[in-house]
Amino acid sequence: MLEWPPNPDERKPGRPTTHSETIAMLHWAVIFFVIAIIAAIFGFTGIAAGAASIAKILFVVFLILFVLSLLFGGFRRGPRV
Repeated sequence: MLEWPPNPDERKPGRPTTHSETIAMLHWAVIFFVIAIIAAIFGFTGIAAGAASIAKILFVVFLILFVLSLLFGGFRRGPRV
């Protein structure tokens, strides 16, 4: 039960945890691990393929912009002195 203000004797730093607290934390860790595995199976493959195709498109776009900036930047400058 949640009390306010909290009991100062209940949670002191360095107090050893009980067996039931340890089991509860392991229970939640296993639940989140299973959820993460299920999300990875259903979602990561599509996300990875989509990200790879977007990366290819962006690479080509920025490569074209880089070449254009080299060409037009060279024409814009005056002669070196």
